[in-house]
Amino acid sequence: MQKLPRLLHFLVNLIGLNLLLLFLLRLAFWVYFDNPNDPIPFDVLLDSFYLGFKYDLRLTLIMVLPLFILGGIRFLSPFESRFMHRLWLGLLGLVFGIIVLMYFMNFGYFAYLQQPMNATVLRFAYNFSTSMQMLQESYPMFWIMSGWLALVAGYYWLLSHLLARAERYTNPHFHGWKKAGMITISIVLVLFGLYGKFSWYPLRWSEAFTHPHPFAPAVAMNPVLYFLNTLKNKDSTFDEKATRQYYSLMADFLGVDKPDSKTLNYRRDITRPGPLAASRPNIIMVFLESFAAYKTGSFGNPLNPTPHFDELARNGLLFTRYYTPHTGTARSVFAAITGIPDVEPAKTASRNPLVVDQHTIINAFKGYNKLYFLGGSANWGNIRGVLQRNIPGLDVHEEGDYEAERVDVWGISDLSLFEEALKVLDKRHDKPFFAIIQTSGNHRPYTIPEDNRAFQLQHHDHDTLQKAGFISEGEYNSFRFMDHSLGLFMGEARQRDYFDNTIFVFYGDHGITGYAGKHSPEYITKYQISGFHTPLVIYAPGLIPEAKTYDKVGSEVDLLPTIAGLAAPGYVNTTLGRDLRDPRFDDRRYAFTITHQTIPEIGLIGPDHYFRMLANGDNKVLAAIHSNRPVVNVLNQQPEVAKRMETLTRAIYETARYMLFHNKARAGMTDRSPATDHAPPQGKIVLPHIRLVDGASD
Repeated sequence: MQKLPRLLHFLVNLIGLNLLLLFLLRLAFWVYFDNPNDPIPFDVLLDSFYLGFKYDLRLTLIMVLPLFILGGIRFLSPFESRFMHRLWLGLLGLVFGIIVLMYFMNFGYFAYLQQPMNATVLRFAYNFSTSMQMLQESYPMFWIMSGWLALVAGYYWLLSHLLARAERYTNPHFHGWKKAGMITISIVLVLFGLYGKFSWYPLRWSEAFTHPHPFAPAVAMNPVLYFLNTLKNKDSTFDEKATRQYYSLMADFLGVDKPDSKTLNYRRDITRPGPLAASRPNIIMVFLESFAAYKTGSFGNPLNPTPHFDELARNGLLFTRYYTPHTGTARSVFAAITGIPDVEPAKTASRNPLVVDQHTIINAFKGYNKLYFLGGSANWGNIRGVLQRNIPGLDVHEEGDYEAERVDVWGISDLSLFEEALKVLDKRHDKPFFAIIQTSGNHRPYTIPEDNRAFQLQHHDHDTLQKAGFISEGEYNSFRFMDHSLGLFMGEARQRDYFDNTIFVFYGDHGITGYAGKHSPEYITKYQISGFHTPLVIYAPGLIPEAKTYDKVGSEVDLLPTIAGLAAPGYVNTTLGRDLRDPRFDDRRYAFTITHQTIPEIGLIGPDHYFRMLANGDNKVLAAIHSNRPVVNVLNQQPEVAKRMETLTRAIYETARYMLFHNKARAGMTDRSPATDHAPPQGKIVLPHIRLVDGASD
């Protein structure tokens, strides 16, 4: 290498140093997050590291490109003056420091959401103080930042050493064809490294997602390049032409009263009162934070972490195949309240002022006190804007309104939140109420408050916890504490005189993407359905005495239509939700899913199959989830099923994008009165068994 020009000598060593350090960071990421109960196959792991090397090479070449281009100009050369020497060292050190910081952020982001960091991380900047406090309470920030500074300082020292070493060499002079040849070869090698492969198309980020193992893309991905790629597609829009293309299919799917492809009418007027409407029951909807189905006893978790919830499930209406469209609490709140999946690519829909104005079925409960309870601030995620703008007279209770003290970044504990909600409801049941309680304690930093009403920590070794789907003892006990709080809440609620005329609805705001434990079906983990799958329980022993378990597929967008179908005098539905108790739709029950990334990954869960693809049509997968080999892609073996599900997936996605901008609150202002010829029954009801047509249209 001594025969190389000094600049190329330095650049070759610099590229080698960067590739080594980035490899070590990738190796540390894999070692830290690898799950021995669900390891990446060795051949897939090798390919992931090979792809990672190519991504790292591209990033390194981008980093050194300015020096490669400008360093040959004499007055800009790092070898010609002390000033330029220090300037290039400073710039390279600064850029590397930013790269390492983003790698560190990727570690934290993956630990938080089990997904590689993308441009959606910018949403945390909108609640900067809350996000910073959460980081301080969840992670050893002092040691993390100290490690970052030490790494950058060490890199700067190595860089200085390499540059000084290059300066000591006699710079060979190349003339004529030798000089032209060396310049040409250098340029070709750099361009090839940036291009990334022998192919018509260059290396792209999506190649990291070619392997079915859910952890493989995270190992292969370069966090910096992936983040920059996601910035390109973060702005939201809709395609009216595509919406019209699928209108007839969606009008039939939703049961639109008066289909009109010109106006794109999705309105359904449900004039028949619900069977419980006459008693004007109270409604209490409870968002259970990160309440993944596989973590509950009701779904076979061997550690029995949720005895109180399981009791409610046994004695209520349990929907075992209920899915949220996406992970993320703000997105979940939006979907539940509006009936539209949050298909915003970067920011959550609640943060987009163009789509905040939305119709919600909650307003069909006329004459009700409407209340919302959150342990922290309702400014989080601009949830206040979505709720108070669209639910007239909503009484929001948040931090600062409670007697209980704040315990961490998320406000008061869930136990205190339930107690404070009961205090308010005791004063506000002069007329029926519709209350929403949003928990948040099952969340980093997994705080168990000192005032915990005799909650007892349980201890298990790491392997036992992992096999049951828990990542740590802190998460396990936090999940148990949520159930403990729920049990105390229901114990107190049973003492209230309004209990017998109250419908309680419990469901997870989303699941947790990751290993779903040995007790779960294999496809739940392999296709990351664990992030969407949560329980739904409707519990009303004073009104619905017969417990039932439903195995039909349901979505969070179906939540309010189902509640209104039970208890509202009638309602207007303008979005994608459908009453889970309405047998008209039992031969076409599906749950739409979306994973937000550079190009969104959209999917559809049916009775017998799961279909997913990138929104641009790439990476199509069809899984026969009840087969002996559910992780095998049967796309080519079952082309008719694949085509049918792909069409419906695309139809729901395009319709949801359109609906975000065309579901104004005024759509529900003309709710029809209940038909007088359909008087609701009085008192308790016994729900009819609903026959499932399993797989009929899958």
